[in-house]
Amino acid sequence: MKNITLLSLRFSQDGKGQWKTLLRSTADTERLGRAIGRILQGGEVIALTGELGAGKTCMVRGIAQGVGLSSEEVSSPTFTIIQEYDSHPSIVHVDLYRLNDPSEIEDIGLSSYFDTNHVVIIEWADRAEVTQLPNDRLILELSHAGRYSRWIRLRTSGTKSQALLETLFHQES
Repeated sequence: MKNITLLSLRFSQDGKGQWKTLLRSTADTERLGRAIGRILQGGEVIALTGELGAGKTCMVRGIAQGVGLSSEEVSSPTFTIIQEYDSHPSIVHVDLYRLNDPSEIEDIGLSSYFDTNHVVIIEWADRAEVTQLPNDRLILELSHAGRYSRWIRLRTSGTKSQALLETLFHQES
């Protein structure tokens, strides 16, 4: 098992190549998000999963800050499903919570954003079929650890997301 410290957060790697750490506050969540946002170039897909209140939108706010947006510009697109933010790279924030069936993903045109110009961040990504998402994505699984703390598990599913994670871990704290 490997350990890495980033942003004063101690990440440990399990035998499956997943990294895990405890986020003790929303400030920790946003700080990690900002670190991710600072290294995005376009073409990345970030899949967020976790129960209600696990910190998915908080993470997106941090990522948005990392690309230069203010946190006030970011809210969960629960009713609009897709929100595109004017940033560089362009952030496309997707919330699949209200979809009743994975087939609706085709109707909203999500696949049209899977290109090198956009960073697509998908809340409730587990509501999509695996085949509806790009094979290469960074997966962030958030879960409650206490009233204000959350566990986060990071895993990759391709070479681009693996390179993103390696770049993240090589940033200065």
